[in-house]
Amino acid sequence: MASNGRSHTMGAQVQTVSPAELYEVIVDASSQDIARMKTSSQRLNQMLDMFGAYDALQDIASQRSLPSAVRQQAIIQFKNAVVGHWRSRKLLSDEHRNRIRQRCLSFVDEEDETISECNKVVVSKLARTDYPNAWPSLIDDLVKIIDENLQKRYVSSIEDPRDTLRLRRSLKLLNGILKEFSSIKLPNGMKAMAQMVGQLRLLLQGYYSQMSLAFSSGNISQGNIASQSVYDNILLSHLVYKCLAKIAAWLWNKSGRMSAEELQQNITWVQELFQHSAAQVKSLADLHENLVFSILQSNALGHEPTRRSITVLTKHLRVFGKFFRRLQQLNPEQFILLPVSGDLVLFYWSQIVESTNYPQNLISDSDEALFPVRFLVQGLVLFKESLSQWTPTKRSGVPNKNTLSQDFVENAVRLLVTRFMPLNTADLENWMADPEEWVNLEDKENDQWEYELRACAERVLMQLCNQFPSFVVPLLVTTFEQLAPQPSVDLESVVQKEALYCAIGRCARRLKDHIDLQAWLERTFVPEARDPNPNYPIIKRRIAWLIGKWVFEECIGPNNPQIWEVLVHLLQDRGLGTDTVVRLTAATALRDCVDSLGFEPGTFAPFLATVVPQLIQLIGEADTLESKRKVGGSLNTIIEQSGALILPFINVITEPIPQLWITAESDLLFKASLLVTVTKLIEAIKEHSSPLSTLVVPLIRESLTPQVMIHLDGDALGLWLSALRNTTTIEGTPGLGVLLREAINLLATNFDLLGTITRIIESYFLLDAVYVLRTHAVDLFRAYLSAFSSKVAEFNAKELVQSLSLLVQLSPSELWGEAMHASGLFPHLLKTLVAGEADTLLLTEHIYLFSRMLLSNKLMFLQLLSASAPILSQPETTLYSTLLDQWWAKFDNMSEARHRKLTAMGTAALVSTGRPEVLERLPGEIFNLWLDVFGELKEAQEQAALREDPEADITSPTSLVRYWELDAPPDSYYRDTDGTPEYSRRNAVYEQDPIRTAPLVAFVGRQIREAESLCGPANFQNYMNATDPTVLKQLQDALARD
Repeated sequence: MASNGRSHTMGAQVQTVSPAELYEVIVDASSQDIARMKTSSQRLNQMLDMFGAYDALQDIASQRSLPSAVRQQAIIQFKNAVVGHWRSRKLLSDEHRNRIRQRCLSFVDEEDETISECNKVVVSKLARTDYPNAWPSLIDDLVKIIDENLQKRYVSSIEDPRDTLRLRRSLKLLNGILKEFSSIKLPNGMKAMAQMVGQLRLLLQGYYSQMSLAFSSGNISQGNIASQSVYDNILLSHLVYKCLAKIAAWLWNKSGRMSAEELQQNITWVQELFQHSAAQVKSLADLHENLVFSILQSNALGHEPTRRSITVLTKHLRVFGKFFRRLQQLNPEQFILLPVSGDLVLFYWSQIVESTNYPQNLISDSDEALFPVRFLVQGLVLFKESLSQWTPTKRSGVPNKNTLSQDFVENAVRLLVTRFMPLNTADLENWMADPEEWVNLEDKENDQWEYELRACAERVLMQLCNQFPSFVVPLLVTTFEQLAPQPSVDLESVVQKEALYCAIGRCARRLKDHIDLQAWLERTFVPEARDPNPNYPIIKRRIAWLIGKWVFEECIGPNNPQIWEVLVHLLQDRGLGTDTVVRLTAATALRDCVDSLGFEPGTFAPFLATVVPQLIQLIGEADTLESKRKVGGSLNTIIEQSGALILPFINVITEPIPQLWITAESDLLFKASLLVTVTKLIEAIKEHSSPLSTLVVPLIRESLTPQVMIHLDGDALGLWLSALRNTTTIEGTPGLGVLLREAINLLATNFDLLGTITRIIESYFLLDAVYVLRTHAVDLFRAYLSAFSSKVAEFNAKELVQSLSLLVQLSPSELWGEAMHASGLFPHLLKTLVAGEADTLLLTEHIYLFSRMLLSNKLMFLQLLSASAPILSQPETTLYSTLLDQWWAKFDNMSEARHRKLTAMGTAALVSTGRPEVLERLPGEIFNLWLDVFGELKEAQEQAALREDPEADITSPTSLVRYWELDAPPDSYYRDTDGTPEYSRRNAVYEQDPIRTAPLVAFVGRQIREAESLCGPANFQNYMNATDPTVLKQLQDALARD
């Protein structure tokens, strides 16, 4: 390859990489010298944009004589970059691509695991792009390598470590390719996968049938389990079966889209593989159990070769469970119908039952355990998802002949509650070692239940209760009534009671009509919550959880003082028999209860004086920021639900926040939680929140600093908006007014959150529009211009124009007129409207804005339009003409009565200027526009009169309400401000709006007279003479009635 020069591709010149320099850069990048690594990293980024760089990188990685660190660095860089640039003609030629493909298969005898894994990723990703068109021999080449080396090993009985390595690498490559293609949904990819499946399925099945003969007690025993040969046999079989499982799962998922012939052929094969797999997993499980048990008895697991072989055997056992579970997930109804499906699921259940015959320490999340947790969890999940096939009655209502007996179900429930749901020794040790982390992991159980034995057992219990309520509910009720009143003193009885309480909580919906939790609360839970027994944190934590569960799921009402007494006691108790776990769980339970349906703040009010300080204290005591966030979330919910009742505790809540913010340092999630806390507090106390500006202002400024803004800007803007909407003033020391400059800067630059920023700006207008314009008019309008000029902001453009209309409505024209011109905003708005290329609804908003400006000061509008003419390089006459064209063309797109009236008034104000370009439109467009609105208003007045007549029937035959029959603006006008002081401000603006207070006909009459006065009666009469007599008479009649 040339060391210098340029490649000419599509007219662009790209420097060709120097392999020698690239090698030196990779050597430096793999060194331990930080300075060399930094320099090489910068140069490497440059060289990756050179022609031939990827070919040269892979070539370095393929050279076995080079140091491993250099080769690893080269293959890692190659893997990270080549896929994204594979189609680039600028960086790769067809010759490069061919060499790279050929080299990929040269790594099948690579000894370095890192290099091999990187190559596997590259091959699978490139295959997705190139197979079969550009890389047609890929699968054939891999199959040839696999076949040759399997024949040597299993037919000729030649066990060469190099052949074994080639087998391992090639099977992993094949597995990676199948995994990649099985996820493709596009037709070409599915066609390629079908081609591979057709070529491989019988071949791989034949391989595994031969290889699996080695899995017997005669071939694998404690005596030879440590041998390399046994380990390799298990591993190679495992890799072949993984490929088989992916093929079968793909066919199973595709069965609904197959022809009848394809379906028969392929599903028969999947069923056959499933039956063989079901038989194989039973054999493997027996082999695994006997083998591990004998090894444990002889204490031989410390021997590394032995442990390695047991680990791969366990993984192979689990791959069957993964295959069965995948089929079940893809098509649960058909999975039930598979041959021996029921027997397979019951076999897994038998393994779960059998595991209880051994000491608990032989069940662990380890590949070396007698009963690995993940294997048992696979069985539990398969059992849970299959229970519906064994219910006493089918969905159709027909009795089910193939059902589980009552004894079976009851024994299953007892097994789950007594053996798998109680906290074990490891759970309790983790609790004591790191209470906060333990609670956090427990709270994530909903995401992890398919991988955790205890959490999965709980879900199986819930499913049993749902499918067999007539068996499970009486059993749980009886057991609860027998055991709950009994004192639990020792640790064993405590953990058993905790598991029972867990069962009662998990099955709450089924049990709510059978257990009087209120009675048990009084006579059992209250005494247990106060018991100083050192083992009782286990029960107290579950009591708090249980109460929260039952209340949240509406199994018991939330407005019971005893509920609050128990939870508040558990939250504040710091004596004997309690701990951090109990307090954190109580905080979560309080949140669940307060956030439930039917919660009445008044019943909880007496407890706020205790709960609020205790939650604040718990936030301060928590060691982990995740726990702080969690407790903060409970506090936020209580603030939100309590409303104005939280008012006496403002200082208790806000005083610690600055210190908490400082100690949070880089935990932005906790800082976001603090922002939400202040937001909820403001929303709760509404108009009483103005003094909180001393806290709000620094929090917002801190959150909008460049270092953290990308993470906190959403919550910070939410706080800012809430503070503005609920305050009564922007004054203070500091007041919210000091943030106006930041708001304007955000309007000009932050288009991702432009919707919220626009509403913040609107809130400032509603609070003090005059102050805003006196201090920042030109900068404000420049910010608007910047927002309008961004394509990203198109979605928010309508609200931006609406906010300008609000500003014009709230302030005198002398404050906005000149600034709109100086900033360039008005010319931009005018240009947008006259061009008429924007969205129709956006253009109508421009007309509403110009109408507002005309109503405010028509002479100012004329000056602005006149000053825009040279800027837009158009004569005034042309601007007026195109403006009026749009004005008339968009009138039919205005649906709201208030907008049509506003447009009519704006038109009248424009007429009153006497501009000839406007008066020319009087006889046609303008008179017709006015008459349309006059007619709508007349109809609305007649409807109003009918409403005052108690005997009149004014019901619409279609039950529709027309816009002009509404006496209030749409909800969008209030911008989700219900219940805030800003709602009142918006409503006041609406009620004082001239379009509500000014009679339209009288207004139009005055504007017509002004126009006549300006242009002279004779000249004006010429326009009247050009009017259709019928139209003129209608207009004169309407004006005369006023």
